[in-house]
Amino acid sequence: MATRTSTPRWAPTRKAAAQGSSRAPGRRSGKAQRAVPLPLVAANDDESTGSSASRRGLGRSAGRRATESVASAKKIRYAVIGLGHIAQVAILPAFAQAQQNSTLAALISDDPEKLRKLSRRYGVRHICSYDDADALFDSGEVDAVYVTLPNSMHREYTERAARAGLHVLCEKPMAVTSEDCAQMIEVTRQNNVKLMIAYRLHFERGNLEAAEMAHSGTLGDLRFFSSNFSMQVAPENFRSSRRIGGGPLYDIGIYCINAARAAFAAEPTEVLATALTRRDQRFKEIPETVAVVMKFPQERIASFTCSFGGADRSAYEIVGTKGSITLDPAYEYAQGVEYVLRLGKRKRAKRYEKSDQFAPELLYFSDCILRDSEPEPSGEEGIADVRVIEALNRSIETGRWVSPELPQRRRRPTLRQEIRRPGIQPPPLVGGVHSATM
Repeated sequence: MATRTSTPRWAPTRKAAAQGSSRAPGRRSGKAQRAVPLPLVAANDDESTGSSASRRGLGRSAGRRATESVASAKKIRYAVIGLGHIAQVAILPAFAQAQQNSTLAALISDDPEKLRKLSRRYGVRHICSYDDADALFDSGEVDAVYVTLPNSMHREYTERAARAGLHVLCEKPMAVTSEDCAQMIEVTRQNNVKLMIAYRLHFERGNLEAAEMAHSGTLGDLRFFSSNFSMQVAPENFRSSRRIGGGPLYDIGIYCINAARAAFAAEPTEVLATALTRRDQRFKEIPETVAVVMKFPQERIASFTCSFGGADRSAYEIVGTKGSITLDPAYEYAQGVEYVLRLGKRKRAKRYEKSDQFAPELLYFSDCILRDSEPEPSGEEGIADVRVIEALNRSIETGRWVSPELPQRRRRPTLRQEIRRPGIQPPPLVGGVHSATM
């Protein structure tokens, strides 16, 4: 049972059965920078079907509650579900820099120490266990949730929140299977609430500039994409558990997949993968390393290697007939992004200082809710990456090329989405949470 502190006034009454470490960062980052105007967002996602009226279905009353609750609101009230590493070092402190339209209203965890200490640190009044989440969802004290749980729990809490009329911001990967992803999309549509997948690099300027150069013709006709993403995963880390959706493809390979899709503004037609594992207790359930090749339209190709047993690497390169751009580091949130643009004999390097990559997600999603606009990255973006991962897993099993059979998406991240906030220093961790890496 979670304990009541002197600050929270809503506490759980039952012990939750859900277990496992959750992903989340948290800490206060000091004064928030003066708010700047947010970028406009498109009114509808290309894969959305029908008007909001036609999508209400079984969730009509919940959807109406969600719309009415924020119709005159200036800030969206969030409940963060899961208080693991990523929540504590990044997500919770990001609210200090998203005060323009977002506020941290509630914390959900089965760890009484985390609830007590973190609610005091951030001045959060509402706390509860996983089992008691539904009572919080129905209390009228929150408008949206940020799901930072292990991958296998994403669908359950997305559905529970959506049925209560709450909007959902969910960490990537969206879920473990495309079937789960499809159900998440369906339940949010039925209940007329927004669903966004937390692709933080869709708001980061270095990655957006790289994609812009690829699409603008600066690099010539695009030929290939290559990437490496690796780290030494810590022993006993939840990322090594197959049961809850761990493994290098789901955890870090998804960044390479998403970057390649963004670079080519297209979907892979065929994929091939192989997995390698040394004798190491960390890899009893999952592969250590996965190497991938993906074919794209117009005779373009992408390759990447992701590993939980290599030194820290985070880089990708896009090569065209006239030049190339290399991002190194590319995917990290704990340091700034750098790139080198090569055009013939000319070379130009650019470096971006470390920034808060989580506050932009909150600012953007809250803006979508307040404007009643469909977010990018949507659930359709999330399910696309999971379908690619499923195809890669089938390729590993069969040794053959596999087609993910993805519909072409017209909506891609653009520089209009860029939102920047200053970098923060991670706060002290609470509740025995440890770093994911050795």
